[in-house]
Amino acid sequence: MPSVRDLRDRIKSLKNTQQITKAMKQVAAAKIRRAEIVQKQARPYAEALGEMLRDLIDAVGSVDHPFMKPGKEGAPKGVLLVTADKGLAGAFNSNVIREGEKYARESGAVTWYAVGNKARNAVRRMRAEAAFSEALSGREKLGIAKDVAAKLSDDFTSGTISEIVLVSSKLVSTLVQRPQVRGLVPIVAEKRTESKGPRAEVEFAPSPEAVLTRLLPKYLEFTIYSAMLETDAAFYSAQLIAMTNATDNAGKLLDELTLAMNKARQAAITKEMLEIVGGAEAQAG
Repeated sequence: MPSVRDLRDRIKSLKNTQQITKAMKQVAAAKIRRAEIVQKQARPYAEALGEMLRDLIDAVGSVDHPFMKPGKEGAPKGVLLVTADKGLAGAFNSNVIREGEKYARESGAVTWYAVGNKARNAVRRMRAEAAFSEALSGREKLGIAKDVAAKLSDDFTSGTISEIVLVSSKLVSTLVQRPQVRGLVPIVAEKRTESKGPRAEVEFAPSPEAVLTRLLPKYLEFTIYSAMLETDAAFYSAQLIAMTNATDNAGKLLDELTLAMNKARQAAITKEMLEIVGGAEAQAG
């Protein structure tokens, strides 16, 4: 049975750990609000960009752009793996990495592109070399998105990779974050349901083909940028939940250790009293 001193040391250490988890919980709660605000501010642009892209694809029967054509046959698929830079967020990063590994096993040969320190470390553990690697919070996210989009575009156009696939986390709610796999390039035109009401006629200058050629790279950039923002928000949500659970568990363990220490201290006091009484009776006898 642990001594009173050992239990007291464990309680002191656990209280220090609980203070750290409380502080991290408060930091995550503050950062998740900022991350959600930034994500919501970017959402209207993403929706408008997607709507314009669908209108253009509907208006143009075919366009001579590499993103609208199948990639080079036999080339590996390009997988962009987006994770957070830090841990202490439960299974948040490992779930995304596991989804990427699963896709790689099913697809065969892949070329990795890593955004986030955890993604970079995961690619190294796979004994692979990432064609692109950078921290998620190393610098301004839009600049990172432009660089990785340019690298992916060059590799796809040159035939180094046959597809561009994004593996990232989707923020369903503060309590739920799910990894998702999305094919970005080549872009497949979606079948739109016919609207019953009249649709406004849109004119594109100089031509729908020219606008689409300029729009497709921007679409790839902003899709990656949006995934990075969502990863940020999802990470802080997962960290908030993990630190809340850690703080609660520390409190429960503190109660158990305090009870055990009180019992051990009472047992020690009782033992000392019995020894004193026994010694007194021995002297009296």
